[in-house]
Order: sequence, then structure tokens, then C-alpha cells
Amino acid sequence: MIYFTSDTHFGDSRVLRIDRRPFSNIFEHDEAMIETWNEIVAPEDEVWHLGDVMKAREAEEADALLDRLNGRKHLIIGNNDPASVTAAAGWASVQHYAEIRLADQLLVLCHYAFRTWNQMSKKSINLHGHSHGRLKPMPRQFDVGVDARSLRPVTFEELVGRQATAAP
Repeated sequence: MIYFTSDTHFGDSRVLRIDRRPFSNIFEHDEAMIETWNEIVAPEDEVWHLGDVMKAREAEEADALLDRLNGRKHLIIGNNDPASVTAAAGWASVQHYAEIRLADQLLVLCHYAFRTWNQMSKKSINLHGHSHGRLKPMPRQFDVGVDARSLRPVTFEELVGRQATAAP
């Protein structure tokens, strides 16, 4: 299974206030997010994290977190990912942008939402984070950030199914 997520902001207490996440402290936040992740993602699954993973001073701190999270993890770098996070050994890949195919569907992955993207006219889909669920939805574009997705990673099928059921 392949999952997508973004804006977990582990170790960053600002999200408790700014994003109104329902936790009394950052330790409670981090432990709940790790538990939810591991309930959903199996060790053999793949996860594309579209940036803003955690606040970490050392790569070892990031590796300690990544070791606790199930799945083979890919990082699309976000604006709040320090070198300590991008340099962590726990990533299968690290880049600013990626295009992947699921079945016959082209997915364009970036931390930031695009107005236009590669093969948009051919029905490609843009997955992004960064906006914490605050952007008006566009056709074939999905915010995979945890604030927009019940604080958990999601599959592509879940994203498409939600859009299909919301369409008139």
C-alpha cells in the first residue's frame, strides 16, 4: 500500500496553537501521531511525506523518529525541514519534487500547492501539503497534510473517493 502525508511537525509545539491540534503538549501530540501512523501504515508499506516532518537539531533525532514510524519513507522537502531532517538516514529518497505513477495515474508531488502542474490537461493530479487544509480545493488537487486528513496518512484511493462523493 502507498500512503501520503504532510505537515506532521513532530517536536514543534507551535502546531498546537497555530493549527489547534487537540493535544495538551507536544509529547502527547507526537506519541498520538506515531500511534495513529503505525495503526494505518504497515512496515512493508510506502509513505510519501510531503514535507514539514519535524523540528530536529540533529540527524540522529530525526532517525530516532523515522525508526519509530512504519513504512519505507520518502521525503519531499518542505519549508520547515532543516538539514538535520533531510540528512537523516531513514529516508528511502529525498527531493523537492517528484512525479510517480499509480496504475495509469500520474501524481505530481510537492510540498506546495500548484496553480498548474505537469500534464494537468491530461488529468494528472497534484498532491501537496503546506496549507494545513486552508486552501480552497481545486479539481485534481489534494492537500495531504494531516490537518486536512484527520491527523493521519491517507491512500490515493481515499483521496479520490472523498472527492467523488463530494462532487454534485
